[in-house]
Amino acid sequence: MRGSIAIVCGGGPAPGINSVISSVSKVFLKGGYRVIGLHGGYKSLFSDEPTFQDIDFNLADHIRGQGGSALQMSRHKPKDEEFNTDFFIKNNVELLVTIGGDDTASTANRISRFLKTKNVSIQNIHVPKTIDNDLPLPEGQPTFGYQSAKEAGVKIVQTVYEDARTSGNWFIISAMGREAGHLAFGIGTAVHAPMIIIPEMFNNTAITFDAILKLIISAIIKRKVLGIAYGIVIISEGVFHFMPDDEIKSSGIHFTYDEHGHPELGNVSKAHIFNILLQEKLKELQLDIKSRPVELGYEIRCVNPIAFDLMYCSLLGMGVKYLFDKGYTACMVTSDPVGDIHPLFLEDVTDKHGKVQPRLVNINSQKAELVFNHGLQYLTPGDFEAAKSFIDNPQHYDFRKVLSW
Repeated sequence: MRGSIAIVCGGGPAPGINSVISSVSKVFLKGGYRVIGLHGGYKSLFSDEPTFQDIDFNLADHIRGQGGSALQMSRHKPKDEEFNTDFFIKNNVELLVTIGGDDTASTANRISRFLKTKNVSIQNIHVPKTIDNDLPLPEGQPTFGYQSAKEAGVKIVQTVYEDARTSGNWFIISAMGREAGHLAFGIGTAVHAPMIIIPEMFNNTAITFDAILKLIISAIIKRKVLGIAYGIVIISEGVFHFMPDDEIKSSGIHFTYDEHGHPELGNVSKAHIFNILLQEKLKELQLDIKSRPVELGYEIRCVNPIAFDLMYCSLLGMGVKYLFDKGYTACMVTSDPVGDIHPLFLEDVTDKHGKVQPRLVNINSQKAELVFNHGLQYLTPGDFEAAKSFIDNPQHYDFRKVLSW
């Protein structure tokens, strides 16, 4: 029997985690290694009594296509002083496999450097996971979980869109996205949403609630000009990442605050915020339009992976063994569109502080230009005359003027 490998899952769930755990486990079990699955992420790894289980072939085979994670996850980000060598030495760990986002990856790198100073040499290989699709993988390669989450999101939003048509209402949908707008952009494009709002759009101007509301109203009035009294708007929660605290506090929404005085956005629905502010603005404009909030996030994180992610995650899992055998460490495993495995070294995608730089929606790509120029519905100068039947100053809601495009 050879040594062991340890698998740790960090951050939030994403479809395909179990597919990765399954394929990693199977290929290393086949090679004669012991496979250890940690529960509780890094918090458990460095505790006095780590919670873990041995993964055998039967368990690996059973979880292959399931949603969620067979290994309990944690967002705990250990400080350097929490590190110790106990688990690695006691269990003869040769490889630390981490499944997660940028924080999980950078922490694995720190652990590896710490172990080296203690003369404990292990390899660490990271499997990039997030429904946000914001890790800096090579062009055209999604993070696993994104395609499945997008598929689930599209099904929900299509139903909401039908509700809008049936009831004659508008729905304001907020989609997860942290800093980047990939999920909102992908779902919104697929369902032909009249308006998609992502942080990357504000490349020439500041992100404010006023600008966001003007973009929503631009779509509402454009649809009225077209004789349509309903619709949906999908907004990436990433817009909050670029808003100063003062802008958020001035919204009039009640927030709880953390120990540093920052609004705790995780405690309130982002869609609720946008919808309340929109309703206030519509009343100010004397527009009798009903809108309802829909939060899109937790519902799509633990769905069963679609065929794309089942295949993709299997390749990534087997790719971990491929990179391990070649001696690679401190890298992410990637699989290009052909299916070939390549390492992506963390040092090549981190800044001077060791933080992994997020991949944003390329607002200058042909895909983005097609969507924003032809896919969305908003006021342009040619609509101003007709729009005066509904609002006094339609030029204030000119899509390109609002964004300074």
